[in-house]
Amino acid sequence: MTLRKTIITSAAFLALAACGRSNDAVQNNTTAAQAGVANEATTAPVAMSAAQNFANAAAASDTFEIETSRLALTNGASALVKSYANKMIEAHTTSTSKLMAAAAAVTPTVTPNPTLNAEQQLKLDQLKALNGAAFDQAYKTEQTAGHQQTLDALKTYASAGEATPLKAFASSMVPIVTAHLNMVKGLKV
Repeated sequence: MTLRKTIITSAAFLALAACGRSNDAVQNNTTAAQAGVANEATTAPVAMSAAQNFANAAAASDTFEIETSRLALTNGASALVKSYANKMIEAHTTSTSKLMAAAAAVTPTVTPNPTLNAEQQLKLDQLKALNGAAFDQAYKTEQTAGHQQTLDALKTYASAGEATPLKAFASSMVPIVTAHLNMVKGLKV
């Protein structure tokens, strides 16, 4: 190993140790460097910021509400469910636009990932198998749970979030999501 590589590798190890990495992680990096890995220093996975986590959760929530509501338009039986679904598609499309604008204003910029989490995907898949009154009841249940979960996340981020634009977004969405939650709880299915 050249003197330059030794100095760079040593500096990287010291920096990692100073950041509180475990001895196992430092040992793994040392072993990789000793094994002749081409990189001068290995990189550790970067932890996602609270702002990025919140933006991802909000984006996934919007996606879930939109996708389940589109499904309600085809699989639902009740005119009230379909009317509510149309309102949710419109409202969550608007929410997504507001989220994207707020995320773009964060420094460093946050890019919301709208990918459903495993639980949301499972619930969507379960809804796809239902039709008529059974769908309507399951949709109401999932909309109630989803809106409550989103409301809790919005309130938490609005009070303790780190990124001012996202805090403002969360605060502005609390009354809207509260209204959606009250609407779905009042649905007669």
